[in-house]
Amino acid sequence: MMSISAGHNVVDTTAMEAVEREIAVLFRRARAASSEMARGLHPDLESDAYGLLAWLNREGPSRLTHLAGQLGIGKGTMSRQIASLERLGLVQRRPDPADGRAALLEMTLAGRERFDRTRAARLDRLHRMLDSWPTEDLAVLARLLHRLNNEVL
Repeated sequence: MMSISAGHNVVDTTAMEAVEREIAVLFRRARAASSEMARGLHPDLESDAYGLLAWLNREGPSRLTHLAGQLGIGKGTMSRQIASLERLGLVQRRPDPADGRAALLEMTLAGRERFDRTRAARLDRLHRMLDSWPTEDLAVLARLLHRLNNEVL
């Protein structure tokens, strides 16, 4: 067993390699699931669109620049993705009451309905996958994933 110093902690490289391997598997599967969920929303939708819609669903109407910053996406890429969502009737722009020069992005009624159906199917799948896990394990998993998501990978 080899260990390396990472700041003030000594990290077992075998454990770190196992974490790296499991994160890689999780990311690959998450990309595949995102593609599947996006296709469930609309056959022409890009895989990243589900995450974008999930953010709008959770946080509400947002400016494009704020959304891009929160999701770590460049403004050009975000503009292209939003334009696609608008063409498909899933997202719309409305004037920002705080600044008439800016626009807020929000889901349309059709976008919300499709998102809700897709999300319900995703949650049903998660329930089936994790039904045998004790509640305490689910809470630990959620806490650790939250912690990981707040770190820079």
